[in-house]
Amino acid sequence: MPNKLIHSTSPYLLQHAHNPVNWQEWGSESLEEAKNLDKPILVSIGYSSCHWCHVMERESFENHDVGKVMNESFVCIKVDREERPDIDHIYMEAVQAMGMNGGWPLNVFLTPNQKPFYGGTYFPPQNWVRLLAQIAKTFEVKRDEINQSADDLANHLQRSDLDRFAKDESLGNFEKDKLDQQFDILKSKFDNKWGGIEKAPKFVMPSVWLWLLRYHVASKNKTALDMLLLTLKQMTHAGLYDQLGGGFSRYSVDGEWFAPHFEKMLYDNAQLLSLYAEAYSITKDSSLKSVVDETVGWLQREMTHKDGGFYSALDADSEGIEGKFYAWTYDEMVDATGDIHSVMPEYFQITKEGNWEHGLNILCRMESTTSFMKDHNINQNDLDILVGEGKKKMFAFREKKVRPTLDDKILTGWNAMTVQGLVDCYKAFADPIFLEIAVKNISFIESNLIISNKVHRAFKNKHSTTEGFLEDYAFLIQAYSSLYQVTFEEKFLNEAERWTNYVLKNFYDSKDGFFHFSSVNAEQLIAKKKEVFDNVIPSSNSVMARNLFRLGTLLDNNEWKRKAIEMTSKLSGIITTEPVYMSNWAILFSEITMGINEVVIVGSKLNKIRSMVQENYFPFALFLGTKSKSDLPLFLGREARGDKTLIYVCRNKVCQLPVENVNEALQQMQPV
Repeated sequence: MPNKLIHSTSPYLLQHAHNPVNWQEWGSESLEEAKNLDKPILVSIGYSSCHWCHVMERESFENHDVGKVMNESFVCIKVDREERPDIDHIYMEAVQAMGMNGGWPLNVFLTPNQKPFYGGTYFPPQNWVRLLAQIAKTFEVKRDEINQSADDLANHLQRSDLDRFAKDESLGNFEKDKLDQQFDILKSKFDNKWGGIEKAPKFVMPSVWLWLLRYHVASKNKTALDMLLLTLKQMTHAGLYDQLGGGFSRYSVDGEWFAPHFEKMLYDNAQLLSLYAEAYSITKDSSLKSVVDETVGWLQREMTHKDGGFYSALDADSEGIEGKFYAWTYDEMVDATGDIHSVMPEYFQITKEGNWEHGLNILCRMESTTSFMKDHNINQNDLDILVGEGKKKMFAFREKKVRPTLDDKILTGWNAMTVQGLVDCYKAFADPIFLEIAVKNISFIESNLIISNKVHRAFKNKHSTTEGFLEDYAFLIQAYSSLYQVTFEEKFLNEAERWTNYVLKNFYDSKDGFFHFSSVNAEQLIAKKKEVFDNVIPSSNSVMARNLFRLGTLLDNNEWKRKAIEMTSKLSGIITTEPVYMSNWAILFSEITMGINEVVIVGSKLNKIRSMVQENYFPFALFLGTKSKSDLPLFLGREARGDKTLIYVCRNKVCQLPVENVNEALQQMQPV
């Protein structure tokens, strides 16, 4: 018989709906039950594409004897961390405060009033059963000690990171030498052989490299660009990148991007679209465009709802084995290509013994094809044709295998991030397909996730009851703002303004000038958190601060700009010393330091002009446009003149002489 998770909209919770554990969703019913029965709560947090979550389910949660122990002693609650990041943030921090490593599955034991007193991640079945017995016994005989410990930890959780790191810095400390200091620290952590940050496991951290691109523009430092291009090359040559189908895995377990943890997350790929598009805008390297084309192809083929929403993730496992869908035996490659003399084994470094484990191979491109072409007496064009044909055959062969499970819930924030990535691709490549996909996605969000003047977090056949978090609103505002700048349709800018006002009303804490992760109307948990540090996803406060600064510029709202500058100024010390985990803040720091060009295009040819300007890389610029007239404040005094299309390059609302020639405008836009 299914448990209460059978009614969930979360694919992860539905995976556990037939466990012999009496799982419940987090909510008033399960929490009240714990209080009424005076039982400890076991909250188990994971997500659908989590490999070790699947392992623990198979080993423990599907075991009837283990389930019996759990049901007798605990109120058992399952949480999808992607639907409820607010709960995950609190209890992840709690486990780390206990001195444990964080990760998923996250298993935390709480008092009946939700305060944590013990926790960890994955437990082997024998350890898990012993732990359950120990926790149940301790809760019975040492209740006072547990309550005291839980109270102390709850008090710790209520302390904000801002208490430690936000300082009342003066507002005049945005200087270029701070950018140099940030770069020097990042350079000291850089892997000069494989790219990325020098450690394993190796995560992509896209906002770090997006900052590095901006630093290169600000400083003309060639080393910064070389670091970025090395990272992009090594990531796409190795197993982290799906060589046949496009798209990136979440991270590599080694320091060489070789052996990925094979799950593919929407949020990584969304940001990587921006990164590769921006890098292309500087270099015009066609290999970067190929990565974008293949990744968007994967997005359309495997990750898109019929109405335009983007799904959340693809599992690492298929048939219960991590990476089975993506890894190859030598014989499989021969069967796929139908040619024992194919170039594919050498091109993808496939061996009969296997380059990975259990005789399997992970597809990795050769570092250089020059010697290969010489050895095989073949030119680049012929090699490209052979490899292209071989990849098609291998892809067709792979499509017949059992596929990894799809997490088909649709999250507002992650979808909005993908809109941003697609807009950046449209700017770089001027291909209308990128804009079409982005606009269709925004329409999906508006139809299915914005209900009764409120943004909802998730959709799977219906929207979730959970209101969106700051992450959802902030990325949605960013998406609307960016869509305006490539379409000049003011409805997008109006939506960005509308939701910014909503966030200021419902998330802003005027005491410290930052934003809560949950709205004032959200369920009250044991702590109300503010997200500050950037990680694989930029922190919601940094995204919101950038929104305020950029929209404040577009809408001539000095109060919004002031708020953004104050937020950044208070964190400027740690932004300078920890640029890896403050990288999106560092992007905003660079925008404030360098200043923003307001590029106003007026006239009938504005879209042609916009495209010609935006195919170049100008990260310190915002764009406004109209064919005739607009009520937006930055158009005041900047009108069309006859049949001319004029480009006004302005800074702090002071404009240079308008020009018609794009090259003249580009010269005016150069950073000072």
